[in-house]
Amino acid sequence: VLILFSLQVLNEKKLQEVDSLWKEFETPEKANKIVKLKHFEKFQDTTEALAASTALVEGKLSKNLKKILKKIVAKDAHEQLAVADAKLGGVIKDKLNLSCIHSPMVTELMRGIRSQIEGLITGLPAREMAAMCLGLAHSLSRYKLKFSPDKVDTMIIQAISLLDDLDKELNNYIMRCREWYGWHFPELGKIITDNLTYCKCVRKVGDRSNFASSDVSDILPEEIEEEVKAAAEISMGTEVSEEDINNIIHLCDQVIEISDYRTQLYDYLKNRMMAIAPNLTVMVGELVGARLIAHAGSLLNLAKHPASTVQLLGAEKALFRALKTKRDTPKFGLIYHASLVGQTNTKNKGKISRMLAAKTALTIRYDALGEDTSAEMGAENRLKVETRLRLLEERGIRRISGTGKALARTDKYQNKSEVKVFDPSGDSTLPAVSKKRKIQEVEEQDTEVAVKAKKFKAEMKEETTVQNDEPVKKKKKKKNKEKQAEEEEVLDEEPPTSPTVELCCLATCVALLLHYALFTATFVCLQNTEKKKKKKKKMKNEDED
Repeated sequence: VLILFSLQVLNEKKLQEVDSLWKEFETPEKANKIVKLKHFEKFQDTTEALAASTALVEGKLSKNLKKILKKIVAKDAHEQLAVADAKLGGVIKDKLNLSCIHSPMVTELMRGIRSQIEGLITGLPAREMAAMCLGLAHSLSRYKLKFSPDKVDTMIIQAISLLDDLDKELNNYIMRCREWYGWHFPELGKIITDNLTYCKCVRKVGDRSNFASSDVSDILPEEIEEEVKAAAEISMGTEVSEEDINNIIHLCDQVIEISDYRTQLYDYLKNRMMAIAPNLTVMVGELVGARLIAHAGSLLNLAKHPASTVQLLGAEKALFRALKTKRDTPKFGLIYHASLVGQTNTKNKGKISRMLAAKTALTIRYDALGEDTSAEMGAENRLKVETRLRLLEERGIRRISGTGKALARTDKYQNKSEVKVFDPSGDSTLPAVSKKRKIQEVEEQDTEVAVKAKKFKAEMKEETTVQNDEPVKKKKKKKNKEKQAEEEEVLDEEPPTSPTVELCCLATCVALLLHYALFTATFVCLQNTEKKKKKKKKMKNEDED
Protein backbone atom coordinates (compact mmCIF):
# COMPACT_ATOMS: atom_id res chain seq x y z
CA VAL A 1 0.00 0.00 0.00
CA LEU A 2 1.55 3.29 -1.11
CA ILE A 3 -0.03 6.55 0.01
CA LEU A 4 0.11 10.31 -0.46
CA PHE A 5 -1.33 12.51 2.29
CA SER A 6 -1.41 16.09 3.56
CA LEU A 7 -1.67 17.43 7.12
CA GLN A 8 -3.02 20.67 8.58
CA VAL A 9 -1.46 22.54 11.50
CA LEU A 10 -3.89 23.25 14.37
CA ASN A 11 -1.84 25.27 16.82
CA GLU A 12 0.62 27.64 15.14
CA LYS A 13 1.73 29.31 18.39
CA LYS A 14 3.51 26.19 19.58
CA LEU A 15 5.37 25.97 16.29
CA GLN A 16 7.20 29.19 17.05
CA GLU A 17 9.19 27.49 19.79
CA VAL A 18 11.55 25.49 17.58
CA ASP A 19 13.82 24.20 20.35
CA SER A 20 10.97 22.67 22.34
CA LEU A 21 8.86 21.51 19.38
CA TRP A 22 10.03 17.91 19.73
CA LYS A 23 8.21 17.69 23.09
CA GLU A 24 4.86 18.12 21.30
CA PHE A 25 5.50 14.91 19.29
CA GLU A 26 6.51 12.61 22.15
CA THR A 27 3.17 10.76 22.05
CA PRO A 28 0.49 10.30 19.35
CA GLU A 29 -2.04 12.20 21.51
CA LYS A 30 0.15 15.29 21.69
CA ALA A 31 0.84 15.06 17.96
CA ASN A 32 -2.91 14.98 17.15
CA LYS A 33 -3.32 18.26 19.04
CA ILE A 34 -0.74 19.95 16.79
CA VAL A 35 -1.59 18.54 13.32
CA LYS A 36 -4.44 16.58 11.75
CA LEU A 37 -4.96 14.63 8.53
CA LYS A 38 -6.55 16.79 5.82
CA HIS A 39 -6.25 14.71 2.61
CA PHE A 40 -5.38 11.08 1.85
CA GLU A 41 -4.77 9.38 -1.50
CA LYS A 42 -3.37 5.98 -2.44
CA PHE A 43 -0.95 5.19 -5.32
CA GLN A 44 -2.04 2.55 -7.81
CA ASP A 45 1.29 0.67 -7.98
CA THR A 46 5.00 0.90 -7.15
CA THR A 47 6.00 2.55 -10.43
CA GLU A 48 3.64 5.48 -9.80
CA ALA A 49 5.00 5.88 -6.27
CA LEU A 50 8.55 5.69 -7.58
CA ALA A 51 7.84 8.39 -10.18
CA ALA A 52 6.38 10.67 -7.52
CA SER A 53 9.26 10.11 -5.08
CA THR A 54 11.95 10.64 -7.74
CA ALA A 55 10.22 13.86 -8.81
CA LEU A 56 10.31 15.08 -5.20
CA VAL A 57 14.01 14.13 -4.90
CA GLU A 58 14.87 16.05 -8.06
CA GLY A 59 12.77 19.07 -6.98
CA LYS A 60 10.05 18.59 -9.59
CA LEU A 61 6.23 18.64 -9.33
CA SER A 62 4.56 15.29 -10.07
CA LYS A 63 1.09 14.95 -11.59
CA ASN A 64 -0.56 13.50 -8.46
CA LEU A 65 0.88 16.21 -6.24
CA LYS A 66 -0.24 18.87 -8.69
CA LYS A 67 -3.86 17.58 -8.61
CA ILE A 68 -3.95 17.49 -4.78
CA LEU A 69 -2.52 20.99 -4.47
CA LYS A 70 -5.09 22.37 -6.91
CA LYS A 71 -7.87 20.94 -4.73
CA ILE A 72 -6.34 22.51 -1.62
CA VAL A 73 -5.91 25.83 -3.41
CA ALA A 74 -9.61 25.83 -4.36
CA LYS A 75 -10.59 25.37 -0.70
CA ASP A 76 -7.92 27.19 1.32
CA ALA A 77 -6.11 29.62 -0.94
CA HIS A 78 -5.21 32.03 1.89
CA GLU A 79 -3.15 29.52 3.90
CA GLN A 80 0.61 28.94 3.62
CA LEU A 81 2.12 25.65 2.51
CA ALA A 82 5.03 24.24 4.56
CA VAL A 83 7.64 22.70 2.24
CA ALA A 84 10.73 20.69 3.28
CA ASP A 85 12.57 21.46 0.02
CA ALA A 86 13.08 25.11 -0.94
CA LYS A 87 13.53 24.22 -4.61
CA LEU A 88 10.19 22.40 -4.68
CA GLY A 89 8.54 25.38 -2.95
CA GLY A 90 9.77 27.68 -5.70
CA VAL A 91 8.32 25.39 -8.39
CA ILE A 92 4.92 25.25 -6.58
CA LYS A 93 4.88 29.01 -6.22
CA ASP A 94 5.62 29.55 -9.93
CA LYS A 95 3.08 27.05 -11.26
CA LEU A 96 0.21 27.28 -8.72
CA ASN A 97 0.72 30.75 -7.16
CA LEU A 98 0.74 29.28 -3.66
CA SER A 99 2.65 30.97 -0.84
CA CYS A 100 5.18 28.45 0.48
CA ILE A 101 7.31 28.59 3.63
CA HIS A 102 10.63 26.86 4.36
CA SER A 103 12.41 27.39 7.69
CA PRO A 104 14.03 25.46 10.59
CA MET A 105 10.57 25.27 12.16
CA VAL A 106 9.33 23.34 9.09
CA THR A 107 12.18 20.83 9.27
CA GLU A 108 11.47 20.18 12.97
CA LEU A 109 7.76 19.78 12.16
CA MET A 110 8.53 17.27 9.39
CA ARG A 111 10.75 15.31 11.76
CA GLY A 112 7.99 15.13 14.37
CA ILE A 113 5.35 14.03 11.79
CA ARG A 114 7.71 11.31 10.52
CA SER A 115 8.19 9.94 14.04
CA GLN A 116 4.39 9.75 14.75
CA ILE A 117 3.15 8.83 11.24
CA GLU A 118 1.43 5.63 12.44
CA GLY A 119 -0.66 7.51 15.03
CA LEU A 120 -1.61 10.33 12.68
CA ILE A 121 -2.86 7.97 9.92
CA THR A 122 -5.33 5.48 11.37
CA GLY A 123 -6.29 2.17 9.79
CA LEU A 124 -2.82 1.40 8.44
CA PRO A 125 -1.00 -1.60 10.04
CA ALA A 126 2.65 -1.17 11.02
CA ARG A 127 3.73 -4.26 9.05
CA GLU A 128 2.27 -2.92 5.80
CA MET A 129 3.84 0.47 6.47
CA ALA A 130 7.30 -1.11 6.92
CA ALA A 131 6.93 -3.21 3.75
CA MET A 132 5.83 -0.12 1.82
CA CYS A 133 8.83 1.90 3.01
CA LEU A 134 11.26 -0.93 2.26
CA GLY A 135 9.94 -1.53 -1.26
CA LEU A 136 9.96 2.15 -2.13
CA ALA A 137 13.49 2.56 -0.72
CA HIS A 138 14.79 -0.31 -2.87
CA SER A 139 13.11 1.08 -5.97
CA LEU A 140 14.43 4.58 -5.32
CA SER A 141 18.03 3.42 -4.70
CA ARG A 142 17.88 1.29 -7.83
CA TYR A 143 16.80 4.32 -9.82
CA LYS A 144 19.50 6.54 -8.32
CA LEU A 145 22.26 4.11 -9.27
CA LYS A 146 20.72 3.72 -12.74
CA PHE A 147 20.56 -0.02 -12.08
CA SER A 148 19.59 -2.16 -15.06
CA PRO A 149 19.34 -5.97 -15.20
CA ASP A 150 21.11 -5.88 -18.58
CA LYS A 151 24.20 -4.29 -16.95
CA VAL A 152 25.06 -7.15 -14.62
CA ASP A 153 28.81 -7.57 -14.77
CA THR A 154 28.68 -10.65 -12.51
CA MET A 155 27.76 -12.71 -15.57
CA ILE A 156 30.89 -11.48 -17.35
CA ILE A 157 33.10 -12.39 -14.39
CA GLN A 158 31.68 -15.92 -14.24
CA ALA A 159 31.85 -16.37 -18.02
CA ILE A 160 35.51 -15.34 -18.36
CA SER A 161 36.48 -17.53 -15.40
CA LEU A 162 34.68 -20.50 -16.93
CA LEU A 163 36.29 -19.80 -20.31
CA ASP A 164 39.78 -19.94 -18.78
CA ASP A 165 38.93 -23.19 -16.97
CA LEU A 166 37.61 -24.72 -20.21
CA ASP A 167 40.83 -23.82 -22.02
CA LYS A 168 42.89 -25.60 -19.35
CA GLU A 169 40.68 -28.70 -19.39
CA LEU A 170 40.65 -28.83 -23.19
CA ASN A 171 44.41 -28.66 -23.27
CA ASN A 172 44.72 -31.55 -20.79
CA TYR A 173 42.14 -33.70 -22.61
CA ILE A 174 43.68 -33.15 -26.03
CA MET A 175 47.21 -33.97 -24.84
CA ARG A 176 45.92 -37.12 -23.17
CA CYS A 177 44.04 -38.16 -26.34
CA ARG A 178 47.09 -37.61 -28.58
CA GLU A 179 49.36 -39.55 -26.24
CA TRP A 180 46.87 -42.40 -25.81
CA TYR A 181 46.08 -42.88 -29.51
CA GLY A 182 49.74 -42.25 -30.39
CA TRP A 183 50.68 -45.71 -29.13
CA HIS A 184 48.39 -47.19 -31.80
CA PHE A 185 48.96 -44.71 -34.68
CA PRO A 186 51.90 -42.32 -33.90
CA GLU A 187 52.19 -40.96 -37.47
CA LEU A 188 48.72 -39.35 -37.34
CA GLY A 189 49.81 -36.74 -34.77
CA LYS A 190 52.50 -35.35 -37.11
CA ILE A 191 50.22 -35.25 -40.15
CA ILE A 192 47.17 -33.59 -38.46
CA THR A 193 48.21 -30.61 -36.34
CA ASP A 194 44.74 -29.23 -35.53
CA ASN A 195 43.47 -30.70 -32.24
CA LEU A 196 39.75 -30.64 -33.02
CA THR A 197 40.27 -32.20 -36.48
CA TYR A 198 42.45 -34.89 -34.87
CA CYS A 199 39.72 -35.84 -32.39
CA LYS A 200 37.00 -35.87 -35.08
CA CYS A 201 39.12 -38.09 -37.30
CA VAL A 202 39.86 -40.55 -34.46
CA ARG A 203 36.18 -40.66 -33.43
CA LYS A 204 35.04 -41.43 -37.00
CA VAL A 205 37.66 -44.04 -37.93
CA GLY A 206 38.69 -45.71 -34.66
CA ASP A 207 41.24 -48.42 -35.49
CA ARG A 208 43.98 -47.49 -37.97
CA SER A 209 43.12 -50.45 -40.19
CA ASN A 210 39.77 -48.76 -40.97
CA PHE A 211 41.43 -45.74 -42.63
CA ALA A 212 41.79 -47.58 -45.96
CA SER A 213 38.03 -48.28 -46.24
CA SER A 214 36.64 -45.15 -44.51
CA ASP A 215 35.88 -41.77 -46.13
CA VAL A 216 37.26 -38.78 -44.21
CA SER A 217 36.84 -36.20 -46.97
CA ASP A 218 34.34 -34.16 -44.88
CA ILE A 219 37.01 -33.71 -42.18
CA LEU A 220 40.33 -33.68 -44.07
CA PRO A 221 41.35 -32.36 -47.52
CA GLU A 222 42.25 -34.87 -50.24
CA GLU A 223 46.04 -34.51 -49.99
CA ILE A 224 46.13 -35.07 -46.23
CA GLU A 225 43.62 -37.92 -46.51
CA GLU A 226 45.87 -39.79 -48.93
CA GLU A 227 48.88 -39.18 -46.73
CA VAL A 228 47.01 -40.52 -43.68
CA LYS A 229 45.91 -43.67 -45.55
CA ALA A 230 49.45 -44.31 -46.76
CA ALA A 231 50.85 -43.86 -43.25
CA ALA A 232 48.22 -46.21 -41.77
CA GLU A 233 49.41 -49.07 -43.97
CA ILE A 234 53.04 -48.82 -42.83
CA SER A 235 52.48 -47.59 -39.25
CA MET A 236 54.92 -48.61 -36.50
CA GLY A 237 52.27 -48.44 -33.72
CA THR A 238 51.16 -51.29 -31.48
CA GLU A 239 47.91 -53.19 -31.73
CA VAL A 240 45.15 -52.27 -29.25
CA SER A 241 41.85 -53.89 -28.27
CA GLU A 242 38.35 -52.65 -29.09
CA GLU A 243 37.80 -51.63 -25.47
CA ASP A 244 40.78 -49.32 -25.64
CA ILE A 245 39.52 -47.79 -28.89
CA ASN A 246 36.07 -47.24 -27.34
CA ASN A 247 37.54 -45.36 -24.39
CA ILE A 248 39.65 -43.19 -26.73
CA ILE A 249 36.55 -42.45 -28.85
CA HIS A 250 34.63 -41.47 -25.69
CA LEU A 251 37.44 -39.05 -24.74
CA CYS A 252 37.30 -37.57 -28.25
CA ASP A 253 33.55 -37.03 -27.80
CA GLN A 254 34.23 -35.10 -24.60
CA VAL A 255 36.82 -32.90 -26.33
CA ILE A 256 34.45 -32.08 -29.21
CA GLU A 257 31.55 -31.27 -26.86
CA ILE A 258 33.68 -29.01 -24.65
CA SER A 259 35.13 -27.17 -27.67
CA ASP A 260 31.61 -26.57 -29.03
CA TYR A 261 30.46 -25.26 -25.68
CA ARG A 262 33.54 -23.01 -25.52
CA THR A 263 32.66 -21.36 -28.85
CA GLN A 264 29.09 -20.86 -27.62
CA LEU A 265 30.34 -19.35 -24.34
CA TYR A 266 32.70 -17.01 -26.23
CA ASP A 267 29.82 -15.70 -28.35
CA TYR A 268 27.77 -15.15 -25.18
CA LEU A 269 30.66 -13.26 -23.56
CA LYS A 270 31.12 -11.10 -26.65
CA ASN A 271 27.43 -10.11 -26.69
CA ARG A 272 27.47 -9.38 -22.95
CA MET A 273 30.56 -7.21 -23.24
CA MET A 274 29.05 -5.22 -26.10
CA ALA A 275 25.91 -4.66 -24.00
CA ILE A 276 27.63 -3.69 -20.74
CA ALA A 277 30.94 -2.08 -21.81
CA PRO A 278 30.89 -1.38 -25.56
CA ASN A 279 33.63 1.29 -25.49
CA LEU A 280 35.96 -0.90 -23.42
CA THR A 281 35.35 -3.77 -25.87
CA VAL A 282 36.29 -1.58 -28.83
CA MET A 283 39.48 -0.38 -27.11
CA VAL A 284 41.04 -3.62 -25.83
CA GLY A 285 38.78 -6.47 -27.03
CA GLU A 286 36.29 -8.78 -25.32
CA LEU A 287 38.70 -11.10 -23.53
CA VAL A 288 41.04 -8.41 -22.15
CA GLY A 289 38.10 -6.22 -21.09
CA ALA A 290 36.38 -9.12 -19.35
CA ARG A 291 39.61 -10.08 -17.54
CA LEU A 292 40.06 -6.48 -16.35
CA ILE A 293 36.48 -6.44 -14.98
CA ALA A 294 36.98 -9.83 -13.29
CA HIS A 295 40.28 -8.73 -11.75
CA ALA A 296 38.77 -5.52 -10.34
CA GLY A 297 35.61 -7.26 -9.09
CA SER A 298 33.06 -5.22 -11.01
CA LEU A 299 32.80 -2.56 -13.70
CA LEU A 300 32.15 0.14 -11.07
CA ASN A 301 35.26 -0.84 -9.10
CA LEU A 302 37.29 -0.80 -12.30
CA ALA A 303 35.99 2.71 -13.06
CA LYS A 304 37.37 3.90 -9.71
CA HIS A 305 40.91 2.85 -10.61
CA PRO A 306 43.30 5.42 -12.16
CA ALA A 307 44.98 4.81 -15.51
CA SER A 308 48.27 3.79 -13.87
CA THR A 309 46.49 1.03 -11.94
CA VAL A 310 44.63 -0.16 -15.05
CA GLN A 311 47.99 -0.41 -16.82
CA LEU A 312 49.45 -2.71 -14.14
CA LEU A 313 46.37 -4.81 -13.29
CA GLY A 314 47.47 -8.44 -13.28
CA ALA A 315 51.17 -7.67 -12.59
CA GLU A 316 50.94 -6.98 -8.84
CA LYS A 317 53.48 -9.64 -7.87
CA ALA A 318 56.06 -8.31 -10.33
CA LEU A 319 55.40 -4.73 -9.15
CA PHE A 320 55.92 -5.45 -5.46
CA ARG A 321 58.93 -7.66 -6.19
CA ALA A 322 60.50 -4.82 -8.17
CA LEU A 323 59.78 -2.31 -5.39
CA LYS A 324 61.25 -4.66 -2.81
CA THR A 325 64.44 -5.36 -4.76
CA LYS A 326 64.71 -1.76 -6.08
CA ARG A 327 64.62 -2.78 -9.73
CA ASP A 328 62.66 -1.57 -12.75
CA THR A 329 58.90 -1.82 -12.29
CA PRO A 330 56.75 -3.62 -14.93
CA LYS A 331 55.21 -1.56 -17.73
CA PHE A 332 52.05 -3.58 -18.37
CA GLY A 333 49.80 -6.29 -16.92
CA LEU A 334 46.66 -7.76 -18.49
CA ILE A 335 46.62 -4.91 -21.02
CA TYR A 336 49.68 -6.49 -22.66
CA HIS A 337 47.36 -8.96 -24.47
CA ALA A 338 45.49 -6.13 -26.25
CA SER A 339 45.88 -6.03 -30.02
CA LEU A 340 47.30 -2.48 -30.05
CA VAL A 341 50.15 -3.43 -27.70
CA GLY A 342 50.85 -6.59 -29.67
CA GLN A 343 51.26 -4.62 -32.92
CA THR A 344 54.11 -2.46 -31.58
CA ASN A 345 57.78 -3.36 -31.36
CA THR A 346 59.43 -4.02 -28.01
CA LYS A 347 60.88 -0.50 -27.82
CA ASN A 348 57.49 1.27 -27.89
CA LYS A 349 55.38 -1.25 -25.95
CA GLY A 350 55.69 0.72 -22.73
CA LYS A 351 54.61 4.03 -24.32
CA ILE A 352 51.65 2.48 -26.14
CA SER A 353 50.51 0.56 -23.05
CA ARG A 354 50.59 3.77 -20.98
CA MET A 355 48.57 5.71 -23.55
CA LEU A 356 46.17 2.79 -24.06
CA ALA A 357 45.62 2.53 -20.29
CA ALA A 358 44.78 6.26 -20.09
CA LYS A 359 42.22 6.02 -22.89
CA THR A 360 40.85 2.74 -21.51
CA ALA A 361 40.26 4.34 -18.10
CA LEU A 362 38.14 7.04 -19.79
CA THR A 363 36.08 4.48 -21.69
CA ILE A 364 35.52 2.39 -18.53
CA ARG A 365 34.12 5.41 -16.66
CA TYR A 366 31.96 6.32 -19.62
CA ASP A 367 30.54 2.78 -19.75
CA ALA A 368 30.04 2.47 -15.99
CA LEU A 369 28.55 5.89 -15.23
CA GLY A 370 27.21 7.15 -18.57
CA GLU A 371 23.74 6.67 -19.99
CA ASP A 372 24.76 6.34 -23.65
CA THR A 373 25.27 2.79 -24.95
CA SER A 374 27.06 3.66 -28.20
CA ALA A 375 30.71 2.80 -28.90
CA GLU A 376 31.66 6.06 -30.62
CA MET A 377 33.91 7.27 -27.82
CA GLY A 378 35.86 4.01 -27.82
CA ALA A 379 36.33 4.17 -31.59
CA GLU A 380 37.63 7.77 -31.38
CA ASN A 381 40.10 6.93 -28.62
CA ARG A 382 41.29 3.83 -30.47
CA LEU A 383 41.93 5.97 -33.55
CA LYS A 384 44.04 8.37 -31.44
CA VAL A 385 46.13 5.51 -30.09
CA GLU A 386 46.62 4.12 -33.60
CA THR A 387 47.82 7.51 -34.92
CA ARG A 388 50.24 7.79 -32.01
CA LEU A 389 51.49 4.28 -32.76
CA ARG A 390 52.04 5.24 -36.39
CA LEU A 391 54.03 8.32 -35.37
CA LEU A 392 56.24 6.29 -33.05
CA GLU A 393 56.93 3.77 -35.80
CA GLU A 394 57.92 6.57 -38.19
CA ARG A 395 60.34 7.83 -35.49
CA GLY A 396 59.53 11.46 -36.00
CA ILE A 397 57.12 14.20 -34.95
CA ARG A 398 55.59 16.27 -37.74
CA ARG A 399 55.74 20.06 -37.63
CA ILE A 400 52.70 21.99 -36.51
CA SER A 401 53.36 25.02 -38.75
CA GLY A 402 54.41 25.09 -42.38
CA THR A 403 53.57 22.40 -44.88
CA GLY A 404 53.47 19.63 -42.28
CA LYS A 405 55.25 17.20 -44.61
CA ALA A 406 58.79 17.63 -43.34
CA LEU A 407 59.95 15.87 -40.21
CA ALA A 408 61.22 17.84 -37.27
CA ARG A 409 65.01 17.87 -37.08
CA THR A 410 66.77 17.66 -33.78
CA ASP A 411 70.46 18.59 -33.61
CA LYS A 412 72.79 16.38 -31.66
CA TYR A 413 73.62 17.77 -28.25
CA GLN A 414 77.25 18.67 -27.68
CA ASN A 415 78.65 19.84 -24.38
CA LYS A 416 80.78 22.96 -25.03
CA SER A 417 81.64 23.92 -21.46
CA GLU A 418 85.30 23.97 -20.37
CA VAL A 419 86.37 21.14 -18.12
CA LYS A 420 88.94 22.19 -15.52
CA VAL A 421 91.14 19.50 -14.01
CA PHE A 422 92.43 19.82 -10.46
CA ASP A 423 96.21 20.19 -10.14
CA PRO A 424 97.39 18.01 -7.22
CA SER A 425 100.90 19.52 -7.21
CA GLY A 426 99.65 22.49 -5.20
CA ASP A 427 98.75 20.23 -2.27
CA SER A 428 102.31 18.94 -1.69
CA THR A 429 104.37 20.55 1.09
CA LEU A 430 107.76 19.26 -0.17
CA PRO A 431 110.23 21.79 -1.69
CA ALA A 432 110.34 21.90 -5.46
CA VAL A 433 113.33 20.07 -6.98
CA SER A 434 114.60 20.98 -10.42
CA LYS A 435 114.53 18.15 -12.92
CA LYS A 436 117.88 16.70 -14.01
CA ARG A 437 118.79 17.35 -17.59
CA LYS A 438 120.60 14.92 -19.82
CA ILE A 439 124.31 15.51 -20.75
CA GLN A 440 123.44 15.75 -24.46
CA GLU A 441 120.91 18.54 -23.84
CA VAL A 442 123.43 20.49 -21.77
CA GLU A 443 126.14 20.18 -24.47
CA GLU A 444 123.69 21.25 -27.19
CA GLN A 445 122.71 24.34 -25.19
CA ASP A 446 126.38 25.26 -24.63
CA THR A 447 127.21 25.00 -28.33
CA GLU A 448 124.16 27.13 -29.26
CA VAL A 449 125.27 29.85 -26.83
CA ALA A 450 128.81 29.89 -28.31
CA VAL A 451 127.51 30.12 -31.91
CA LYS A 452 125.17 33.03 -31.02
CA ALA A 453 128.05 34.90 -29.32
CA LYS A 454 130.26 34.55 -32.41
CA LYS A 455 127.51 35.79 -34.73
CA PHE A 456 126.87 38.81 -32.55
CA LYS A 457 130.57 39.72 -32.52
CA ALA A 458 130.80 39.34 -36.30
CA GLU A 459 127.87 41.75 -36.77
CA MET A 460 129.50 44.27 -34.47
CA LYS A 461 132.69 44.06 -36.54
CA GLU A 462 130.87 44.79 -39.76
CA GLU A 463 129.25 47.88 -38.28
CA THR A 464 132.58 49.23 -37.11
CA THR A 465 134.15 48.72 -40.56
CA VAL A 466 131.34 50.66 -42.28
CA GLN A 467 131.62 53.62 -39.90
CA ASN A 468 135.41 53.98 -40.16
CA ASP A 469 136.93 55.67 -43.28
CA GLU A 470 140.43 54.45 -42.79
CA PRO A 471 142.30 52.55 -45.50
CA VAL A 472 141.91 48.84 -46.01
CA LYS A 473 145.38 48.01 -44.74
CA LYS A 474 144.70 49.51 -41.38
CA LYS A 475 141.47 47.55 -41.29
CA LYS A 476 143.30 44.33 -42.01
CA LYS A 477 145.76 45.09 -39.26
CA LYS A 478 142.91 45.82 -36.89
CA LYS A 479 141.23 42.61 -37.92
CA ASN A 480 144.35 40.64 -37.23
CA LYS A 481 144.73 42.31 -33.87
CA GLU A 482 141.05 41.62 -33.08
CA LYS A 483 141.43 37.96 -34.04
CA GLN A 484 144.48 37.63 -31.78
CA ALA A 485 142.61 39.33 -28.97
CA GLU A 486 139.62 36.98 -29.43
CA GLU A 487 141.87 33.93 -29.36
CA GLU A 488 143.53 35.20 -26.17
CA GLU A 489 140.09 35.84 -24.65
CA VAL A 490 138.94 32.35 -25.59
CA LEU A 491 142.07 30.91 -24.02
CA ASP A 492 141.73 33.07 -20.94
CA GLU A 493 137.97 32.29 -20.58
CA GLU A 494 137.21 29.27 -18.51
CA PRO A 495 135.17 26.56 -20.19
CA PRO A 496 131.47 26.67 -19.31
CA THR A 497 130.58 24.30 -16.56
CA SER A 498 127.30 22.54 -16.30
CA PRO A 499 125.67 21.15 -13.10
CA THR A 500 126.31 17.58 -14.23
CA VAL A 501 130.05 18.31 -14.63
CA GLU A 502 130.13 19.89 -11.18
CA LEU A 503 128.45 16.84 -9.69
CA CYS A 504 131.00 14.54 -11.37
CA CYS A 505 133.89 16.61 -9.98
CA LEU A 506 132.41 16.48 -6.49
CA ALA A 507 131.99 12.72 -6.76
CA THR A 508 135.65 12.22 -7.79
CA CYS A 509 136.85 14.44 -4.92
CA VAL A 510 134.79 12.50 -2.41
CA ALA A 511 136.16 9.23 -3.76
CA LEU A 512 139.76 10.48 -3.45
CA LEU A 513 139.16 11.62 0.12
CA LEU A 514 137.72 8.23 1.01
CA HIS A 515 140.74 6.44 -0.48
CA TYR A 516 143.09 8.75 1.42
CA ALA A 517 141.23 8.12 4.70
CA LEU A 518 141.40 4.37 4.21
CA PHE A 519 145.09 4.53 3.37
CA THR A 520 145.91 6.54 6.47
CA ALA A 521 143.84 4.25 8.66
CA THR A 522 145.63 1.14 7.42
CA PHE A 523 149.03 2.87 7.78
CA VAL A 524 148.31 3.78 11.42
CA CYS A 525 147.20 0.24 12.19
CA LEU A 526 150.39 -1.21 10.75
CA GLN A 527 152.52 1.18 12.81
CA ASN A 528 150.67 0.20 15.98
CA THR A 529 151.20 -3.51 15.34
CA GLU A 530 154.93 -2.99 14.71
CA LYS A 531 155.31 -1.04 17.95
CA LYS A 532 153.55 -3.79 19.89
CA LYS A 533 155.88 -6.42 18.39
CA LYS A 534 158.98 -4.35 19.36
CA LYS A 535 157.72 -4.02 22.93
CA LYS A 536 157.13 -7.75 23.21
CA LYS A 537 160.68 -8.44 21.96
CA LYS A 538 162.12 -6.02 24.51
CA MET A 539 160.15 -7.64 27.28
CA LYS A 540 161.45 -11.08 26.29
CA ASN A 541 165.06 -9.88 26.17
CA GLU A 542 164.78 -8.29 29.60
CA ASP A 543 163.36 -11.50 31.02
CA GLU A 544 166.17 -13.56 29.57
CA ASP A 545 168.77 -11.20 31.04
